[in-house]
Amino acid sequence: MGTRWSVKLIARASALAMLERGIQARLDEVVAQMSTWEADSDISRYNRSAAGSAHTLPAGFAEVMAAALALAADTDGAYDPSIGPLVDLWGFGPAGAREAAPDALAVANAQARVGWRRLRFDAAARSLEQPGGAYVDLSSIAKGYGVDRVADYLLEQGIADCLVEVGGELRGHGRKPDASPWRVAVEQPGGGDDEAAAVIALDGLAIATSGDYRRYFDADGQRYSHTLDPRSGRPIAHPLASVTVLHAQCMQADALATALTVLGAHAGMAYANRHGLAALFVLREGDAFVTRTTPAFVARQCRP
Repeated sequence: MGTRWSVKLIARASALAMLERGIQARLDEVVAQMSTWEADSDISRYNRSAAGSAHTLPAGFAEVMAAALALAADTDGAYDPSIGPLVDLWGFGPAGAREAAPDALAVANAQARVGWRRLRFDAAARSLEQPGGAYVDLSSIAKGYGVDRVADYLLEQGIADCLVEVGGELRGHGRKPDASPWRVAVEQPGGGDDEAAAVIALDGLAIATSGDYRRYFDADGQRYSHTLDPRSGRPIAHPLASVTVLHAQCMQADALATALTVLGAHAGMAYANRHGLAALFVLREGDAFVTRTTPAFVARQCRP
């Protein structure tokens, strides 16, 4: 996944080696199924396949695909798992980075291959048809799914107290050895190391953040974010700097954070409130940052 993982847990010392092997095996499985950076992964083989071919997906891949398509339908395409051609075109995929923005024709050509409605997926049969030129990219949801796989594995092993983190997405259960909760600080863009937008206690809860200030490139005096709007074919260009979402499933928190970021502050906040989501929005106002939170998020915040 191009990142690191970390797990804090309470367990017998004699079990640690076995647990580490189990954790790594589950993350390796996610990579083998859904990494567009691995040429022999299930998703890469699908993306290279011929038009009209049907592919039976592994159970994990199918679960993530179903969730991604459901969110695509619910957001009317603001979230779209077929965004791969645009991700590569803008230099944020396996095709490599770029130093200049693509021209309008290149964007139009890539966008012609994007569209979640083109993906014919039979959830019951776990079958996904290749319509021709489709390039599925699940990077905005698979990492969260990996967190869930690890957390669920640990719970199955009787580990009631753990904090799982993969590339900044987290899910926590139980408490630390001193009986205090697993507290997680939400980063404040532009803030110092000791500055946080909020602090959340995770117990049966996951947290994920999507932001435009980590991955981007600058060209001709303009910054291009890695968060792309599949409806326009271009990086987002609004004042929203980041969105953090809390959810019982990290897979859902991960994807929802991306979807809300694409929707923007106004439409994103409306969507979050309509669905009762716990979400924190960080917006740019000149050189400063301001936060907006949903009632569900406020209810989860740790009090000073």
